[in-house]
Amino acid sequence: MNTEELKKIQAPIKEMYREKPDSANITLSAQGKIGQGISCKVETGKAIIEAGLHKATGGSGILACSGDLLLEALVACAGVTLAAVATAIEVEIKEGIVKAEGDLDFRGTLGVSKEVPVGFKSIRLSFMLNTNATDEQMQSLSRLTEKYCVVYQTLAKGVQVKQTFNKL
Repeated sequence: MNTEELKKIQAPIKEMYREKPDSANITLSAQGKIGQGISCKVETGKAIIEAGLHKATGGSGILACSGDLLLEALVACAGVTLAAVATAIEVEIKEGIVKAEGDLDFRGTLGVSKEVPVGFKSIRLSFMLNTNATDEQMQSLSRLTEKYCVVYQTLAKGVQVKQTFNKL
């Protein structure tokens, strides 16, 4: 896809959102089904991912860890956003690798220490790109990818999450 094709696809969508702002409000969702043992199968629309306990919490290591899935979602979103941004500003990326790493202290997850928070302590996102982009273009790619990546912004800013429990 080139810049003109991207603009052609996005222009009517952007116009609709300008004219009807409410049409831009969409709820994304994910769904899983509690599986055998300690697992949950998530239907992605493309495949079913079965999530389970991480080895550090007693899992076998065979099932996907939800922490890995979170990092994979970040990598996927950042990679797609980078590609769209590069196309929009006409920067050729010949090859690229996006990597996310996150640090956890499982003492919090397992309730071993009340002082240790549950969750990632830090997440690092890195890009290794084969491109002829100038330093200025690289800065633009970085700034715009960060600005428009939904998962990155959600993690960086935080968002209120509410839960409910109901019987089937």
